[in-house]
Amino acid sequence: MDTIASFFSFITTPVSWVIVQFHSVYGAIFGPDTGWAWGLSIVSLVVLIRICLIPLFVKQIKSTRNMQVLQPKMKAIQERYKNDKQRQSEEMMKLYKETGTNPLSSCLPILAQSPFFFALYHVLSSIASGKTIGVINQSLLDSARQAHIFGAPLAAKFTDSADKVASLDATQVSVRVVTAIMIVLMSASQFYTQRQLMTKNVDLTVKTPYMQQQKMLMYIFPLIFMVMGINFPVGVLVYWLTTNVWTMGQQMYVINQNPTPGSKAQDQYLQRLLKSIATHNEVRSKRRRNIVSAIVAKGPDRNDNERKFVNSLSKTGLVAQPDGTVIKGEALPEGEAHGAKRQQPKRQPKSKRQAGGGQQPASKTSGTTPSDDAADAAPKTSLQKNDEPKDSQPKQPPRKNGSGGARAKAGARKGQQRPKHPTKK
Repeated sequence: MDTIASFFSFITTPVSWVIVQFHSVYGAIFGPDTGWAWGLSIVSLVVLIRICLIPLFVKQIKSTRNMQVLQPKMKAIQERYKNDKQRQSEEMMKLYKETGTNPLSSCLPILAQSPFFFALYHVLSSIASGKTIGVINQSLLDSARQAHIFGAPLAAKFTDSADKVASLDATQVSVRVVTAIMIVLMSASQFYTQRQLMTKNVDLTVKTPYMQQQKMLMYIFPLIFMVMGINFPVGVLVYWLTTNVWTMGQQMYVINQNPTPGSKAQDQYLQRLLKSIATHNEVRSKRRRNIVSAIVAKGPDRNDNERKFVNSLSKTGLVAQPDGTVIKGEALPEGEAHGAKRQQPKRQPKSKRQAGGGQQPASKTSGTTPSDDAADAAPKTSLQKNDEPKDSQPKQPPRKNGSGGARAKAGARKGQQRPKHPTKK
């Protein structure tokens, strides 16, 4: 760990300068030699770094969602070119280029803050060794060595010996208790953040290997941090716990305000949005109007959560418009009836079909229509007997059956009869 930290020694001067600037502010409030002054300086360093990394975090969210959407296509490419690795790589890169997806974007926030993490580790290790580093001179070094957080020195580790901890004016028990609690909190926050992402902000209708990988990392990462945490100084644990809490809060905000389409979080968000619209009869913010507009623009391509939202909105007498607003008492927009069953005309009884002569049923609406005129012009069928004498009607020639008789006897089978067997005559 010390070798890796020394590799990032070029950034230790900026990191130490930022910590000293924050320490001068908090030292005037809590005292320069207190753990609050130095601990809050480290926390402020984390907040400053994470604010600068917000654009990378947004890019990470977009990349993660694009990777989830592209998983079926990627799997199809792998199956199609499983015997040609070069062509498979070319098709993958072509797919990334067409969709604007960068697989490395999901790791950018971690990679970007890694130099600051190791630089802080290098600064605290130098403080524990009694060496000046960066802009931390001898007086600031003595002040940092006297700073304790809940009885544990800022530069102490879980694995430090009792003599080394005693040189920092502390006990080994207090150091191990504080570091153990911080390691557990750090691992728990990491696990909760990943679990929240997997259970609420993933489209569960799409089963991909990417989801299985994320599920494995959800259990592996906390174990890695737990094992590595025993070698981190207390100040580094403060840094890592703060960045995990920041990530957890940032993830909760994104899930609540901009959930992944098709996820459980989107269903919960649309239910809250529906309740707000039904209460005020309007979409009250521009961001929400943009979301409603995007749902309307999808048309028949909406997922189950979005169709449920539109149908529930129509039940309240409101209809979403393409600009994201809602209006009352209007018909559903074109294409909204997607998924609705087509109404088939009711089948009439046989007696009515014979009486109507195949005519269409009369319209329920009042007034005449072209179909009514056509129905009046058509000849009507009557079941009453004709008054004309029988002689005037043309006689039909009698039908002969196969035996030569004029009419078939009642109950006799029509058509040519099979000759009887000679023994039955």
